[in-house]
Amino acid sequence: MSQRALGPFNVSAIGLGCMNLSHGYGAPTSAEQAERVLLAALDAGVTHFDTAALYGFGANETLVGRVLARHRDRFTLASKCGMTGVDVAGDGKLVRVIDGRPATLRATCEAALKRLQTEVIDLYYLHRWDKQVPIEESVGALGDLVRAGKIRAVGLSEVSAATLRRAHAEYPIAALQTEYSLWTRNPEIAVAQACRELGVAFVAFSPVARGFLADAVHDVGSLHEKDIRRAMPRFAPEHHARNLQLLPAYRKIAANAGCTPAQLSLAWLLHQGDNILPIPGTTSIDHLRENMAAADVRLPPELLAQLDALINQRTVSGDRYNAQSSREVDTEVFDTAPTEK
Repeated sequence: MSQRALGPFNVSAIGLGCMNLSHGYGAPTSAEQAERVLLAALDAGVTHFDTAALYGFGANETLVGRVLARHRDRFTLASKCGMTGVDVAGDGKLVRVIDGRPATLRATCEAALKRLQTEVIDLYYLHRWDKQVPIEESVGALGDLVRAGKIRAVGLSEVSAATLRRAHAEYPIAALQTEYSLWTRNPEIAVAQACRELGVAFVAFSPVARGFLADAVHDVGSLHEKDIRRAMPRFAPEHHARNLQLLPAYRKIAANAGCTPAQLSLAWLLHQGDNILPIPGTTSIDHLRENMAAADVRLPPELLAQLDALINQRTVSGDRYNAQSSREVDTEVFDTAPTEK
């Protein structure tokens, strides 16, 4: 597969987001299938694997470590801190907590190194900016982890251009990760340009719109009861019905490009800049191979223009997050409301 720069590393243009092997879209994948997917990705040329302490409250890091530790020299390992599972009530039940205090980040890193069975994490993100802690303090702590040899590079997730610039002035930021796809265009407001100006890699999560642009989410009612999409406005019945109206024309463009809908979404991202690295997730080896093949899809300018006109911040119905989740991120949002259909 073609390569792109991820901070100081050269990695496959398309990486693997490991989250949904343990967390997010319902019942966890079986250990056997998760192992098959991870090893198939490595064999397919994926050299960028992305996990986090949050995913499965440590279970995903444990999985990645168990399966891939013996192949550690073959890939770049990214993980995240600053948002973890904590036993707040003392009843053994873990809940998601955002905590960017330096001591917490150091402790999370030490635990991650053990779970991942590695001496160093290549790229370590602040998963969410804890707005009770100055970004400079959290990033400074991550810089200390670089100097201590625990991590090799620092990243940020779901932050604005202004916060990125503040953080970068404290310690060089190698990568910024946030949601980006045809139907989530918020990075185009400011942070994508800031990344280009600062030489920061842009890692795009949910690059196929949480399955929507893979033409895979037709009936929200069929999703697992614990699927996080059930709480996302775009998948609420009134919004989802409108968004489904975009798919027939989208399928036609994919057919004209000679690729699948999922490949079209990934290829569009790769055409937005050489510093953009999508990390689709999957529990299927067939879908994994389909996603990786998107790196070879070439889209002519007229087709890119058709996609931009069809799916954008004005034509997609619904916010990407509910009110609570929106308060937890630090990203720019569009002022314009979606066009009624």
